[in-house]
Amino acid sequence: MLTHLENGWQVDQALQHEQDKLVLIRFGRDHDTECMLMDEMLASIAPRIQSWCEVYVVDKEKVPDFNKMYELYDKCTIMIFWRNRHMLIDLGTGNNNKINWVLGDKQELLDILEVVYKGARKGKGLVVSPRDYSTHYRY
Repeated sequence: MLTHLENGWQVDQALQHEQDKLVLIRFGRDHDTECMLMDEMLASIAPRIQSWCEVYVVDKEKVPDFNKMYELYDKCTIMIFWRNRHMLIDLGTGNNNKINWVLGDKQELLDILEVVYKGARKGKGLVVSPRDYSTHYRY
């Protein structure tokens, strides 16, 4: 199961206290279909990435503290942090801040997380996704 963060303080603590792992947070509504699909995918890869990535889930209706700050307007949003710093990912979509759609399969997500982790350890704030999503997901 994925760890739910129930308030803003818990989110801040999760971001501030993790120094050696990525922190992935799925913002969305727990009852939303897209979020359920993403949660399934995250739960299935969590054992494989637990040594270098912590996965958390935040219901943005229960914890609205970050909605404006992170511009959480989509149904399901994934954001990745390293040492309390937001990691940017060039996915080819123009939005480098977050992933706001359900990825096709778990290997895609694993590949993205590995690139982010390697880049973060080297001190990079922006990494380039191994796949260009510019033509796959149109808004």
